[in-house]
Amino acid sequence: MKILYASSEVRPFAASGGLSDVAGSLPNALRKRLVGARVVLPLYSCVGEEYRSAMTFLGSITVPVAWRRQYCGIFELHANGVIYYFLDNEYYFKRDGLYGYYDDAERFAFFSRAILEILPYIGWKPDMIHCNDWQTALTPVYLSAMYSQDPFYSGIKTVFTIHNIQYQGKYGPEIIGDVVGLPDDKVHLLEYDGCMNFLKGAIECADRVTTVSPTYAKEILDPWYSFGLDPILREREWKLRGILNGIDVVSYDPQTDKAIAAPYSAKDVSGKAECKTALQKELNLPAVPDVPVIGVVSRLVSHKGFDLVKAILEELLQTENVQFAVLGAGDWQYESFFGEIASRYPAKFGLRLGFEPDLARRVYAGSDIFLMPSKSEPCGLSQMLALRYGSVPIVRETGGLKDSVSDSLDGEGTGFTFAGYNAGELLYTVRRALGGYSDPDGWEKLVRRGMSADFSWKKSAGEYVRLYKEILGAES
Repeated sequence: MKILYASSEVRPFAASGGLSDVAGSLPNALRKRLVGARVVLPLYSCVGEEYRSAMTFLGSITVPVAWRRQYCGIFELHANGVIYYFLDNEYYFKRDGLYGYYDDAERFAFFSRAILEILPYIGWKPDMIHCNDWQTALTPVYLSAMYSQDPFYSGIKTVFTIHNIQYQGKYGPEIIGDVVGLPDDKVHLLEYDGCMNFLKGAIECADRVTTVSPTYAKEILDPWYSFGLDPILREREWKLRGILNGIDVVSYDPQTDKAIAAPYSAKDVSGKAECKTALQKELNLPAVPDVPVIGVVSRLVSHKGFDLVKAILEELLQTENVQFAVLGAGDWQYESFFGEIASRYPAKFGLRLGFEPDLARRVYAGSDIFLMPSKSEPCGLSQMLALRYGSVPIVRETGGLKDSVSDSLDGEGTGFTFAGYNAGELLYTVRRALGGYSDPDGWEKLVRRGMSADFSWKKSAGEYVRLYKEILGAES
């Protein structure tokens, strides 16, 4: 079985969010299950020289972009046990940053079609193309509408993964003739609610549609979560499946992580106390060992639940013996609010605005509790990383948070959860966690249980392999 994994970003080459982590880990996990997985991505200017110098130039082709043809250089790189294809066009990809340009529709229409156009030239025909998010959503559309009758492309199937349904690739009708280049009788594949919607086209045309957690797959059938696409998804619910993402358990391992103050494991958690002291000192908090530290590593935006945090924070700081360690950046209103809180409660609230990967690891390692009260969360990785480092999560029961954290009230769970999106429930749940922290023996059992949970890509890769076999008609 041969899988071509198509993504607009792949760690460590180009990254802006969680998609890059998935694309950087899943193909390698598939290969360990004897699946021939290769990856294709744009050759952005941010791809480092250490990778460029190891690439092999396979040649160049021209790719149709509506009425024009554009150059596409094809580079191959062998790294991390995976073969990567980098598609070069400096007009589209030699820019600062990955997204946010006026011509993103054209840039990723080019990329989506180039994925298909390169196949005869690389000497490798996949059984399946696994596409991700709106930037590759046109690939299943092009395959269905324009390539499927070509004998070379016959039999190639597609999977499309929605990482966040909020981002759909919505554009005006004028892009059809000037950018997308679909035949007139196929335009209906993209038409939706007065727009050309790339994501809708992929949902229509892909053989299967997946999301990054089972609960999110159910949630996006509801108008509250779907950003308008629930009618399309409900009509095609038969092809929808949720598979929980994993994390890189080799990179994120408190036994070997050089970014944290001391090593520790589920069998011996003693080093976590040293990590806590080091974090308190780094954020200029009093190094008091028995005060619970609540960690936050997040974008500071409302859908991450910070409107709820804002509503309860002062009450917590005034009434509870607690410290906060917050790392993140985002909306001005939250950055300003947390900055003011840090100045008024310097002994209880440590803040670092921005994102520092090594400090994020130290927050996971040094905090006792990890706060993640999201309004919506397709999968979420931070709660899994927190568990991996022995920081007990407080999460709202949504998306991947619900699928990866269970409430400890039954004596078997791994964290503290609440269902309703309101400040009262969050406050009650935080106080419940603080109460749990006051029982050292019970808390240590909870920490060890969370650290022992398996969030490796091995399980997720197995589910994808079963899905691929199902689509291809092979026995599972």
